[in-house]
Amino acid sequence: MNDVTRGAGPAAAPRGRDPTGHRGVVAIVFDLRVLRVLGQLAAIAVLIAVAAYLSDNYQANVRDRNLRTGWGFLDEPTGFNIAFSDFRSGQPVRDALWVGVKNTAVSAVVGILLATVLGVLVGILRLSGSWVARKAATLYVEVLRNVPVLLIILFTAAGLQTLPRIDEARSLGSVAAISNRGISVVSPVAGDNLAIYVAVLGVALAAALVVAAWRTRVSDTTGEPHHRVLWGGALLLVVAVVGYVALGGPVTLSRPEVGGRAIVGGASLNIPYVALTGALGLYHGSHIAEIVRGSILAVPHGQAEAAMAIGLSDFQRLRFVILPQAFRIAVPPTINQYLSLTKNTSLGIAVAYSDVAGLAFRLTGARAPALQMFAIVMAIYLVFSLTTSLVLNVFNRRVQLVER
Repeated sequence: MNDVTRGAGPAAAPRGRDPTGHRGVVAIVFDLRVLRVLGQLAAIAVLIAVAAYLSDNYQANVRDRNLRTGWGFLDEPTGFNIAFSDFRSGQPVRDALWVGVKNTAVSAVVGILLATVLGVLVGILRLSGSWVARKAATLYVEVLRNVPVLLIILFTAAGLQTLPRIDEARSLGSVAAISNRGISVVSPVAGDNLAIYVAVLGVALAAALVVAAWRTRVSDTTGEPHHRVLWGGALLLVVAVVGYVALGGPVTLSRPEVGGRAIVGGASLNIPYVALTGALGLYHGSHIAEIVRGSILAVPHGQAEAAMAIGLSDFQRLRFVILPQAFRIAVPPTINQYLSLTKNTSLGIAVAYSDVAGLAFRLTGARAPALQMFAIVMAIYLVFSLTTSLVLNVFNRRVQLVER
């Protein structure tokens, strides 16, 4: 009877499958891939809704307040002069922005160089065997790294204001002259034969590279020290000196001289520029110092022991073994410091430095449309950051070891 009953009943559904199809629908809905697609579609819908709301809000404000929406303001007169430059109020807004771009670039490049030199030196000194050097480097890092960069900029600017007044300017020989209006330093001045001299130096540099490559091949073949820097540098120096004398001095030096209430000659560095650039170099140099110190400590200790075993001196061990490996580790985090330094030049507004951000605020106050103006400034800083990142990432790929 049980057999007949089992045979007469409806056919049993396969295990795991619902004859009504509900279980298959549930499985599709709760499938991880489906949920991911639905989540992405929901996020896109939210972004579109937010963008539509902001667009409607912007258009309503433009209509209600009669705001300008075009870009014609770039050709209008600025209405003010820019300190420490030849820019005059009758020039258009686009020229003022270009002055700001150049000021930002000069501050960022010099600040990066200063921060790099300080960071490498202090980072090495933090691991020095000298107690005084090690503690002094630690004090520099711990103080500057834990103080807001804006306060360091303001402190530096206040310190520079204590320099002698212009009528009491001090001359440091024929090298520099300092006052609370600026610092003038000796600078090169182009002569009539400068183009020829530059071409001669270019040929000498190419010849020096060829000599360095030849010395490298000799060293690889014979095992003798290559001294490629000595050979190539000596050739370049001899050609530079002989060419300078033969061309009658294609480059001369302009030396600052104090006269009355002015400093004549040399290159003048205004106080806001010195305060901003110096403070950024000091602040980011403290961060780079920690990066360098950590990178040196990350090099396996056996590398230093092997260098000592083959008789390398402390300097040779650092120069040829430790630092080349440490720099490969330090490059990626150092790129972030360079980007941060470039963006922190916008703090120059605190010391009246005419960078692109500070000029944008002044132009906005002079009736330039704020939205378009700061969109331009954001695009400028984006170009600065992307260019810096591109160049340094290419360098990073070049110095990285290629593993098998």
